[in-house]
Amino acid sequence: MVTEMTPEELADKQDAGEDFALLDTRPEESFESWHIEGARNFPFEADESLSEEGAEEIRSMLDGVDEILTVCAKGISSGHFADELRERGFEDVKVVEGGMEAWSRVYERVPIETDGDSDIVQIQRRAKGCLGYIVGSDGEAAAIDVSRHTDEWRDAAAASGYEITRVFDTHVHADHISGGRKLADELGVPYHLSERAGERGVEYEYDALARNEVVSVGGADIKAVPTPGHTSEIVSYLVNDEAVLTGDTLFVDSIGRTELQFGEADAATGAEMQYDSLHKVLMSDPDDVVVLPGHVTVTEDGRFAHGSPGDPVQSAIGDLRRELDVLQLNEEEFVSRLSENTPDKPPNYETVIAINRGADEPEDDAAATELELGPNNCSA
Repeated sequence: MVTEMTPEELADKQDAGEDFALLDTRPEESFESWHIEGARNFPFEADESLSEEGAEEIRSMLDGVDEILTVCAKGISSGHFADELRERGFEDVKVVEGGMEAWSRVYERVPIETDGDSDIVQIQRRAKGCLGYIVGSDGEAAAIDVSRHTDEWRDAAAASGYEITRVFDTHVHADHISGGRKLADELGVPYHLSERAGERGVEYEYDALARNEVVSVGGADIKAVPTPGHTSEIVSYLVNDEAVLTGDTLFVDSIGRTELQFGEADAATGAEMQYDSLHKVLMSDPDDVVVLPGHVTVTEDGRFAHGSPGDPVQSAIGDLRRELDVLQLNEEEFVSRLSENTPDKPPNYETVIAINRGADEPEDDAAATELELGPNNCSA
């Protein structure tokens, strides 16, 4: 019987720099669009047999490494593949339990350094690069940009001795299903969106935040600062004037795309709004204000484009003002870049938006997982 390895154990092996061969049995197209760092593709079906020629090809791929891990979409074809490998004489073979679906549920908790008045924990979704936060002070906490795996935020707050008393989303997300409303309902606490969220067709009740409204959570002050562009209603959250949670407006190495809501024809409209939000709002903050984004780019080969999982994904306003190339463009150049060269759209983004507006619901957890598979594509 083939041994299973949890995705968390795989993450630990990656972080420790251990030697192993990771073979991904999904079709080439699926592998090329999104895979785990270091994986190699060997497409294999659940009813397929491994020939001796195939076994020799695998031996040539191993480079002297003994331990083999297999992964697929859900752990089915990779389990069969592992059985076939053992029959061909490979001894140390393990299956990544739950496949890429389970890999997409691996999270890291990363403390962010503050001046001590409040605590901030960055919650990193390793496979997708989605970033959410716990902001805690005096026994209370805000949960911000929560994924549908709400226990990650509950556990992070509890581990730091906080009770979640408010839940916030920066905007109506397009690349993943928000768990913010669900968590707020479970806890019986307010769920906050911008006062402009109604313009996006949000169909459920929420506590609207006015422009520059400040909400206190324990001793932490959280200010809702409108930064439209990525979407019309997106806000950034300024925490105690020392850190700003920018959602998909500003990343540490890029900015948010603008055509998902506005469409290709009106992408320039969003780009103009984005330019003002960046230069007239966020870049007017002091140099030492820490930028904490809503995403980090995960490359096609599974790496964080900025740092490594478990390291803080952050920068400072001053550093980004001086070093981020897109912020050096004048408005005309900026609008042209954002509206004329748009990247691939997030998978199933229209359905995901409809779910996050409350206009649709996934059939079940498996359907929700399927909708979210793949990396985020919210960067311009």
